[in-house]
Amino acid sequence: MESTITQLTSTIETLTAERNMAQADLASARAETAALSNVLEDLKRHSHIQLEDAQRRHRCELEESRHQAQDTVFQLERKHSVEREDLERRLNQGIEEEKVRYLQDLQALSNARAKSQEEMEGELQRQRKQKDSVEDELRKLRADLACEKNLNSDLRVKLSESSSHTISLESSIRSLRAHVEFLESDNKSQSHAFTDLDNRLQNAIRAAEEAKEKLRTEETLRRKLHNQVQELKGNIRVFCRVRPSLESDPDDSSARITYPDNDSDSKEVEVLGPEEKNSLGKTSTKTNAFSFDRVFRPDSMNADVFAEISQLVQSALDGYNVCIFCYGQTGSGKTFTMSAQDGMIPRAVNQIYDTAKTLEEKGWKYSMEGSFIEVYNENINDLLGKPDELDKKKHEIRHDTQKCKTTITDITTVDLDSPNKVESVLQSAASNRSVAATKANERSSRSHSVFILKLTGENSTTGERSEGTLNLVDLAGSERLSHSQAKGERLKETQNINKSLSCLGDVIGALGQGKDGGHVPYRNSKLTYLLQFSLGGNSKTLMFVMISPLQAHLSETLTSLKFATKVHNTHIGTAKRQAKVRDS
Repeated sequence: MESTITQLTSTIETLTAERNMAQADLASARAETAALSNVLEDLKRHSHIQLEDAQRRHRCELEESRHQAQDTVFQLERKHSVEREDLERRLNQGIEEEKVRYLQDLQALSNARAKSQEEMEGELQRQRKQKDSVEDELRKLRADLACEKNLNSDLRVKLSESSSHTISLESSIRSLRAHVEFLESDNKSQSHAFTDLDNRLQNAIRAAEEAKEKLRTEETLRRKLHNQVQELKGNIRVFCRVRPSLESDPDDSSARITYPDNDSDSKEVEVLGPEEKNSLGKTSTKTNAFSFDRVFRPDSMNADVFAEISQLVQSALDGYNVCIFCYGQTGSGKTFTMSAQDGMIPRAVNQIYDTAKTLEEKGWKYSMEGSFIEVYNENINDLLGKPDELDKKKHEIRHDTQKCKTTITDITTVDLDSPNKVESVLQSAASNRSVAATKANERSSRSHSVFILKLTGENSTTGERSEGTLNLVDLAGSERLSHSQAKGERLKETQNINKSLSCLGDVIGALGQGKDGGHVPYRNSKLTYLLQFSLGGNSKTLMFVMISPLQAHLSETLTSLKFATKVHNTHIGTAKRQAKVRDS
């Protein structure tokens, strides 16, 4: 036990000694740590001082570099300013020299022009003097010729008078001889014969007067019955015409078009639509049937077509507003139908001349004025005016609502005193009309053309007066943008054409509603505003829908036929005649 205590005591002493040594080592370590901390602080202060010195030197160097750069920039600016002033001085000097040379050249040209003008004026004076002398000589020759003609005429008159006097003397001698023979014959029987002849002559004169009066009455009745017949047919009529295939068309390119009632009324047409697939994948075709007032097959001639519309032309002579227009895609035959040598315009004018001539014996005398305009990109052009004024000269449409008359400012009006004038008018208009190539047709009409024929008639016997207007309209091609593939300027044209044709459909649709005082959007396009009095209830309207026989044009054909059906189903009011009795 004691030994154990001794060992523990020894161990405790050993541990105590080790602890004291550890404490001494710790104190020594703390002292070293404090010394190192002081050294570290000294190093930090020294590093901070060095850093501040380096920053101060860098700022000084940067400031010095900035001053040097400013000095360099200032020197460069001064150098550039001097060079610029020198360059401007040289440039101004060159401009002044060039200006002086230009003025010298201008003066030389002016002097040369003045000299040339003086020479031309001198030559002109000489030409004028020569012209005056020639004219004086011509006047003298004409005067001599007139004297000779007068002398010749006087001699002929004297000769004629002598011949007449001789003939009258011979006639007097014969009459005296007959009178002597009459006196010598049975006076009583001769007197009865002359009395009977005089009575018969008076009866014939009275019968002729009664016949003329009856003829005038029947003419008035004919006009009334003619108008009633036209009203029964409808104020808006629609004819369909299928153009024949051309030599340039492929042999197998024709669409399947049939005419069910061709042997009877010729009012129906059927078009086999494109092939369509249903949801089950089966292919089928649809037959599209249409019915109009008359359908003309491809073998129909312009004479056959005009025979159907001639009565409408007669209505214009009777004092009504008549509008005939052709609708359809480009290349469907619109212009051929209207403006060919045997087209509707020449035939209409010829009929008007022939009818007016036959009406002269009934007391009627007619005057005819024609004008030809086009509506191009919603602008009006005078097709009979100067070509250089197209698309430049402005024309305005003006309406007289009381007289139902339409006038266009500053357009050329031609007196059509003979049918031959119409051909020259059509040629002049055709050369000025806006045409261009599209994918739909090589030569496509890009404007609506309107031939306006104003007819004024006066009856010298009854005092009656009639004023009618015949509008023959060749509409621009109605193809859609997807078909015509127009671009650029052609795109704008196609958009304007489709807009005006759409407005035409809107106007006809509004007229078909038949509401008194209802709004009709005539002003939405220049075309409908121009034809305001020829489309409304005060007019007789005929629409030709022209279609192509080609399969490639089938979509446009169906679109045209559907539009025509819409027009055909429209009924407007009764047309009114523009006529009045002249005040006595």
